[in-house]
Amino acid sequence: MAPLRKQILLVDDHPMMRAGISQLVNKQPDLEICCEAGGPAEAFDQLSKSVPDLLLTDMTMPGRSGVEFIRDLLALHPNLPILILSMHDEGLYAERVLRAGARGYIMKEAGGEQLIVAIRRVLSGQAYVSEKMSARFLDAMTGHHPRGSHSPIEKLSDREFEVYQLIGQGRSTRDIAKDLHLSTKTVDVHRSHIKEKLSITDATSLVRHAVRWVESQNAGAP
Repeated sequence: MAPLRKQILLVDDHPMMRAGISQLVNKQPDLEICCEAGGPAEAFDQLSKSVPDLLLTDMTMPGRSGVEFIRDLLALHPNLPILILSMHDEGLYAERVLRAGARGYIMKEAGGEQLIVAIRRVLSGQAYVSEKMSARFLDAMTGHHPRGSHSPIEKLSDREFEVYQLIGQGRSTRDIAKDLHLSTKTVDVHRSHIKEKLSITDATSLVRHAVRWVESQNAGAP
């Protein structure tokens, strides 16, 4: 009797991307995309019916940040392994999603063969990041800081990063407070910290900076 294939829930808001990943995964003798979702709401609906062996999800989710999505998933399903597949720079996101509870982060540019490696590694109970990120984590643990500055965005805390992204999406302070379940005063404090960390002097410059950054991310720029 053939061994059972590991069941994977795929979450991505691009149907063509889901189709390509499904085709790749379903060719594997030990893996199967059991169900798909176009966003968080559909994913939670699928999880209410059955919990897969792994959840494979894009980082950018409609109406919800990737970090928030991970935390919400694990609040309901604390033992669910989560692997993030994203076009966004791992230098900015990998550590954040691992802190939130995901078991791995792989960029879409890594290719199909490496994606299968990442899936199997996470299913085996291990964490997965690229060799480059592994080296960075080791450098940080040993107190070594390689030459060359990283993006100043990395200085932001997870919550500041969420606020910064929403500013770049054109959201007002009131909207951000509602989205993140914070007071407007708390959002203002975060905005102040962001300006300080990014060496930005005024609110207008902060908005311009954030909008340009979000646009570059949406365009797939590093």
